[in-house]
Amino acid sequence: MSTSTNEFSLNEKVVLLTGGAGLFGTGLTRYLARHGARLIIASRDTDALDKQASEERAKGDEVEVEYLDLADPASIETLTASVLTKHGRIDGLVNNAVSRPMRKLDDPSETWVESMKVNATGLFLLTRAVGNEMQKQKGGSIVNIGSMQGMVGPNNFLYEGTDMTSPPDYYFHKGGMINLTRYFASIYGPDGVRVNCLSPGGFFNNQSPDFLERYNKMTMLGRMAGDNDLGGAVVFLLSDASSYITGVNLPVDGGYTAK
Repeated sequence: MSTSTNEFSLNEKVVLLTGGAGLFGTGLTRYLARHGARLIIASRDTDALDKQASEERAKGDEVEVEYLDLADPASIETLTASVLTKHGRIDGLVNNAVSRPMRKLDDPSETWVESMKVNATGLFLLTRAVGNEMQKQKGGSIVNIGSMQGMVGPNNFLYEGTDMTSPPDYYFHKGGMINLTRYFASIYGPDGVRVNCLSPGGFFNNQSPDFLERYNKMTMLGRMAGDNDLGGAVVFLLSDASSYITGVNLPVDGGYTAK
């Protein structure tokens, strides 16, 4: 385990990461554990989390697994209480989990409602539950994993000739997350709690060659993101090195939204 004592270290910080075994979560779990966090990863799929945690423990890092259903307020309360009982505090929260039941504009309204339960209500309830505890302990950092699609509209040219879609709920939730970040930053700031948002661009996930060629040209760096491209920004915002940064939305998109 890392024993670094510099301000970029997460050594001895208790950090809760939701969605620890998904597209973003796998890389974030590795990054946070490597930088010394006492890491708790949580989602509904505890089997996948157990596998991920075992791999990190084999390296000597500290990773625990908890069950979390963001669509269930009782599950959020149970998780928060469990972490506090075991560790006595929560120093960092990374809101990474996301539900994507809606696939296209004309999907039934039920898929929109289902999406809201996790990506809006669940996000709010967990952030409030953990934020209130951080407020009591007079410190902490919350990092929301948004998307550049909360900043811009869809570029349908990218999806031509593919089976990829651009559902409306994702834009709604990720745009709302950015301003909810500012709200919580304002509410909790006087008690030393910081709240920031990261807005990643596209992550490589074996997309079609046509899509990749078009997308890469839209970025300044000429490529999609990979497993190691988001973790550094998350570690920074959780660490003491960013102690005067709050209410910020930071694009991590290879220059896509700046081009």
